[in-house]
Amino acid sequence: MHHLLLPLRRVTPRPLSLQMGLGAVFFVVSGAVTAEDSLWDIPLEELGQIRVVSIASGTETPLDKAAAVTSVISADDIAAMGATDLDQVLETVPGLHVNHSDQGFSPKYVFRGISTSNNAQALLLINGIPTTTMMYGNRGNAWGGMPIKAIDRIEVIRGPGSALYGADAYSGVINILTKGPESIDGQTVGGRLASNNTRGGWLESGHEIGGLALGVVLEYQTTDGWDDIIERDAQTGLDEAFGTSASLAPGSVNTGVDQLDARFEIEDDRWTLRAGVQDRSNLETGPGLAQALDPEGQYSSRRLNLDYSYRWTDMVEGLDAEARVSYFNITQEPENDILLYPAGAFGGDFPDGLIGSPGYKENQVRLDLSAVYRGFRDHQIHTGIGTLWADLYEVTEHKNFNPDFSPKGRVVDVSENPDEVWMPEEDRTNYYLFVQDEWKLAQNWQLVSGLRFDDYSDFGSTINPRAALIWATTDTITTKLLYGRAFRAPSLNELYVATNPVYSGNEELDAETVDTYEIGLSHQVTPRLFYALNLFYYEIDDLISAVSISEVIAPEYQNAGKRTGRGGEFEVSFDALDNLALKANYAYQRAKDERTGQLVGDAPNHQVYARADWSVSSDWLLSSQVNWVGEQKRTAADQRDPVADYTTVDITLRTEDLLPGLGISLSVTNLFNEDVRDPSPYAQPSAPIPNDFPMPGRRLVGELSYTF
Repeated sequence: MHHLLLPLRRVTPRPLSLQMGLGAVFFVVSGAVTAEDSLWDIPLEELGQIRVVSIASGTETPLDKAAAVTSVISADDIAAMGATDLDQVLETVPGLHVNHSDQGFSPKYVFRGISTSNNAQALLLINGIPTTTMMYGNRGNAWGGMPIKAIDRIEVIRGPGSALYGADAYSGVINILTKGPESIDGQTVGGRLASNNTRGGWLESGHEIGGLALGVVLEYQTTDGWDDIIERDAQTGLDEAFGTSASLAPGSVNTGVDQLDARFEIEDDRWTLRAGVQDRSNLETGPGLAQALDPEGQYSSRRLNLDYSYRWTDMVEGLDAEARVSYFNITQEPENDILLYPAGAFGGDFPDGLIGSPGYKENQVRLDLSAVYRGFRDHQIHTGIGTLWADLYEVTEHKNFNPDFSPKGRVVDVSENPDEVWMPEEDRTNYYLFVQDEWKLAQNWQLVSGLRFDDYSDFGSTINPRAALIWATTDTITTKLLYGRAFRAPSLNELYVATNPVYSGNEELDAETVDTYEIGLSHQVTPRLFYALNLFYYEIDDLISAVSISEVIAPEYQNAGKRTGRGGEFEVSFDALDNLALKANYAYQRAKDERTGQLVGDAPNHQVYARADWSVSSDWLLSSQVNWVGEQKRTAADQRDPVADYTTVDITLRTEDLLPGLGISLSVTNLFNEDVRDPSPYAQPSAPIPNDFPMPGRRLVGELSYTF
């Protein structure tokens, strides 16, 4: 819930052959390492083809020595795969699958099979600051996608991170680092045309004025989304029960949105000021908020962020520190009446449809202080303190039903009526303290151990430990043993939501907890060939999910019990030729509900991803990628057949120098128009959308850019 300041120390720019930012490029082998050397004392440029990552421990560490199972994706990787949205990028990470929630059709980032409706178990950071809404515990249900032109790189932890990042760093952590002045080369303007009436453009600009570095990235896109068909929805079943014909199914899933993203950064050697806007308008409701099609309903959503950080280097010998203050504002507002069920629903009791249009605004202010002390022999101490204040305000609702779900006869604004509005206005305060020790306990052995204490004004206290034993087995092999505990506090929505036909709150909820054990091995076989294997086991207690119970109209949030899971991930990269690079990964997970003894569904047990980058000439790059997602089983109560496995193929051809400064990119995603489905949730007595959620078919994307 709180963030660790990333990076703690400002990175001094160095030649490209050595580093860019925090490790967006590979290092070049410059010499052999003997068994007598300590690999942590070898200069980074001598560590072979190893990226540098800071998300795992808060300080810069070679990727294979990181105190977690970690992936790094650079801007060049993103361009090569032809991605235009964050979700397309994350689907390439081993052990991470992206599917969609019934709540606003927002993306779910499913790490190692851990998934619930709101997907609050995955923590998304932007420049080290959480994007979590206290309302839902996730990125917000009116997310509307995230374009990628402002992204410099993405760091991903697969596994727990609460010892550093607090709540919600539960199944995984995603840190998006945006482009700053150092990673913007001059000025770039570009435009995009794509399928489904998609149009957009962007601007990148970097300057240095009076010793200050400035960077700006602007990006806009409008799209009709995709128009794949939902054959039956929740109203279809009600029509069959009441003898009506109100359902709008078959009909297309509604995924149109207008996106405006702006990022600004100004900095000098000691301080950085960032500001950002993520504005979404005309955001459609996917399969409908209650899984009944609503082709007219639209939301607007806005995220504003501002943060200022100041760094002290060598305050005393061996002590670096950084302070940051940040502000985050999130809004979700209906642009028109939101139909939970269409006109004529419930035997004609709602001739205009069942209308419920909820909105809210939320403020967050964070204060954080972090420090690293290197004055002890063989130890590096990392510590931090901080606080969060979050305020839910201007909760609004227009609806035409009473608390007992009988008709009002017209749409009424109940925002000021605490007995009828969908959520009370609440606030939350959190204080935290963490300490971590990185101890070189022996030749080529390092032990990273940490502990974090969090105290919540509305929930109580929690302590989460971690430990990572890292052995530089040889000059090319690293072995890791990892343990971590993570937690997730109930969101305000899960605690307090009321008079809602979709979900019911429960003030008796406890926090979710997970204990994860991992073993990993990585091997730089040659400068051209690298592979890594990670195995994991976890135990979850008190997982929060919506449960249908007889005495409550809407499913109620409950601590659904205990789960266990195990699996592994294997990844390999191989520079087969000077102009041909190959990479692939395989992930397996098996999760079980210990109460029922049944396997947990709604996530694939097997995934395979492969990509080939071929430099056709000095100016042209042809990239192709294949993503196979195995069948996705159902939950124990859901008797539908599993979601079928599928394979998608994407191809991208691009150049950055068609003419001096002129770049072009042509992509085809889902080349063979595979029928891809995301699992729809089950609710007694049947799934509201029995044929699952349709995903995009074949899509063409063309981009043109000019750098000067």
